Amino acid sequence: MAAQPAAAQRPTALRTWLLAIRPATLPAATSGVVAGIGAALAVGAPFRLDTALACLAVALLLQVLANLGNDLSDFRRGTDTPDRVGPTRVAASRLVSERQLEVAIAVVIGLAGLVGLWLVFVGGWVILVLGLLAVVAALAYTGGPWPYGYRALGEVFVFVFFGLVAVVGTAYLQAGRLEPLFFVAAVPIGALVTAILVVNNLRDIPTDRATGKRTLAVLLGEHWTKVEYTLLVVGAYAIPAGLLLAGLGMAQLLPLATAPLAAGPLRTVRRFGDRRDLNLALKGTARVSLVFALAFAIALALGDRRP
Repeated sequence: MAAQPAAAQRPTALRTWLLAIRPATLPAATSGVVAGIGAALAVGAPFRLDTALACLAVALLLQVLANLGNDLSDFRRGTDTPDRVGPTRVAASRLVSERQLEVAIAVVIGLAGLVGLWLVFVGGWVILVLGLLAVVAALAYTGGPWPYGYRALGEVFVFVFFGLVAVVGTAYLQAGRLEPLFFVAAVPIGALVTAILVVNNLRDIPTDRATGKRTLAVLLGEHWTKVEYTLLVVGAYAIPAGLLLAGLGMAQLLPLATAPLAAGPLRTVRRFGDRRDLNLALKGTARVSLVFALAFAIALALGDRRP
């Protein structure tokens, strides 16, 4: 009789896998693809629906892969303790077995590989190399023999793969060439997506410190992690302003109009009392990254094209 209430409260299979996939983080993956398309249009490249959809699918699958791998690896390393105040982790909560997560990870890698074959056909061997590195990076965040997320390098890898690789790679596959603007466009997206990780790590400082997980937030401390978050968000909005001053036209004001959406997460990060409040700031930052990317892509596409 005592087990019945617990069983009744157990989430459905769909809800369980949604917890594992973490839909709130998916805008982070979408943002880079959206901005990359805008950057390609900005240099006069025609829009390619096939590569756009394939890039989006691979980006989403890689984000899901990172989430599943993080859930499994953190459980195995004992860092997802009962004191953690973040969203439910399915392995630590015994909602999903390690074997089920391993199978899910393999399925996601397989799907990403199938879609990625088309991108390799379009973009050549460099896309294959980037794709393999992205898979390794997704799994090695907290997994493998040298988990870089435990060595204060999470922000660096997120900026590189969700900013530079996502934006520049998408733009390259659209345009068939590299342009300096592609790298400029990657900076604000990388900054905002990195800010999502910063909020996550700020929330988890006490439990990460207690379990020996040395994130950058653990090393910097709460005050400087807040400063880091602020610099990333404010810095992202500096790029469209710079493009406006560089002569790309008044359209560059469009992403600046999304700044009020960032005010809430910035205020929460600066003044939070309960660490659970940072879960809302995390979701808010993810939302800002996607809305900013949409506005940024439109601004780039409408901007005055440089010869």
